[in-house]
Parts: sequence; structure tokens; C-alpha cells
Amino acid sequence: MRKVFALPVAAALLLTVAVPASATPSTQVIVLPGASSAEGITAGKGSTFYVTDLFRGDVYRGDLRRGTAELFIDVPDGSPNITKGVGMDVDLRHDLLFVAGGDQGTATVYDSRTGATVAAYDIGSQSLINDVTVTPAGAWFTDSLQPRLYFVPIVHGRPGALRTLELSGPAAGPSGAFFQNGIASTPSGDTLLVAPTPLGKVCTINPATGESAVIEGVDVSQADGLVLDGRRLWVVQTFANKITKWRLSGDFSRGKPAGTIEDSEFHVPLSAAKFGDRLAVVNSHLDTGYPPVSPTYEVVVVRS
Repeated sequence: MRKVFALPVAAALLLTVAVPASATPSTQVIVLPGASSAEGITAGKGSTFYVTDLFRGDVYRGDLRRGTAELFIDVPDGSPNITKGVGMDVDLRHDLLFVAGGDQGTATVYDSRTGATVAAYDIGSQSLINDVTVTPAGAWFTDSLQPRLYFVPIVHGRPGALRTLELSGPAAGPSGAFFQNGIASTPSGDTLLVAPTPLGKVCTINPATGESAVIEGVDVSQADGLVLDGRRLWVVQTFANKITKWRLSGDFSRGKPAGTIEDSEFHVPLSAAKFGDRLAVVNSHLDTGYPPVSPTYEVVVVRS
């Protein structure tokens, strides 16, 4: 588990946005300088985090301890097959950063230390590659328009050939209609969790067979990003401007409510990453339009 560090008082005063009186006192806000939008987030080593710029495909790298963020990967305008950045996850063992390419139908792998492109996959324009989770064996990508997942194995520390897993059951959804959204996985990778947004539920998927099942009791409208820690689950509920917490059964068949996180600094959050007892949450500002027109995009750090 990656650890979060408290910001030094001086750094917090200089480098983060002031917290209004209505926000939780421990809330911290880290602005992504120059971002045109924001979508995915993942926790790197120590207090490092990475965030995607949805419409430019750029990647920002930040530090929770310092309360700073800066442009890390600058994707040139018009770059073929790499024009959007949606969900992301990192393989800390091999320093690989996996980024979903949205409606470009792509998946890209970067070196998380240098930002260099390691591999790129053109899945097809009929797909919307939305989110990704890394397991010990490789990375799983969701497709919001097709009833399938895509798997990129990690072979001797390098990304291998992409393969497809057809889904069955409630997580499959209809072809061509927006369905799959966020994804998470158990540490072993033997169970995947997905958020089919129109279903209002969270489902498990068997990565060997593609069979899925609803987690009973977990009712989540407008679900997007998922964070799983043991049997605890956090679900980012976008336009509801909240994150709900759930306690899951040992076999992931059922869940019960464990609390709600709300903050006045939330502006249509889409995804989150866990650092110790805190969550780093991405503000999309999609309430301003699509594309959004907010003057700033931020990472909001709250107690988990």
C-alpha cells in the first residue's frame, strides 16, 4: 500500500488552493497547471501520482507531500492514435504506465520514469477504451461500447500482445451503447470489479472465463472510478459529487454501505487513488460542458 504524507504547512500555503470554510478542514487541492481537462489518476511510488488530461492525452505527475503537479508527458497535437487520456494505472514493479485512449480506441504504455512510449495498441474506432487496472500478470482495459475486456500481458517486464476477453452476464451490456466504465482488481488478479454505469451496480468478472455477477446490495448511480482495498470499496459517483464507501463480503457477492465522502471542492469527480488513509480525487468540471471550460482542473485530497 502506498503511503500518503502530510504537506508541510509552508508548502500548503504556497502551492495549494485555499480551502473554503465549507470544505472539510483536512481537504487539500492541487492544481494541474495548464490542463485542459482531467480524467484518470493512479498512485505511483511514495507520494507520487499521475493524472490524465482527457482531451489532450497529456499526463501530469504530482507529489502529494509537496502539494505540486507538473506536465510529465506532452502529447503533440494531432499525434496518431494518441489524442485522449482516460483511465490509467501503473505497474510499479516494471515502471509501466498504462493509459486508456477513450473513443480513439487505443491503449498506450509509457515508461513511468521517463515518459517514453513503450507500446501502443490500436483496438479500433468501434470501441471506447475507458479504464484500466494492473494485475500481477498484466493490465485489463474496459471497453464502454463493446461487451468485452482487453488484456495486455507483462512478459519479462515488457508489454506483450493484446488479447480479448468476451463477457457474459450482467456486466456484458449491449454492443454500441455506453455501458462499462471503471475497473479495479484484487491483488492476485483473480477477480475484477467493474462499474457498468447504466446498471447502477458494481459487478465482478472472472478473468479466465469472462463470466460476471452483480455484487448484491451495492447500489451506485452514475458510477465511474473504483478503488478496492481488501474488502473495502470506494465508488466515485460523478454528477452526484460524492464517493460512497462499501464493505464487501469475502466472496464479493454482497456489500453493505460504509459511509459517504462529500466535499464542497468536488466538481464532478471521475476517479480516485488511495494513499494510506486519504483519497486523491480528480475533478473533471464536466458540469461546465463537454469539453469542459473550467479555468482550472484539480486533484482534491480527502480523508478516505
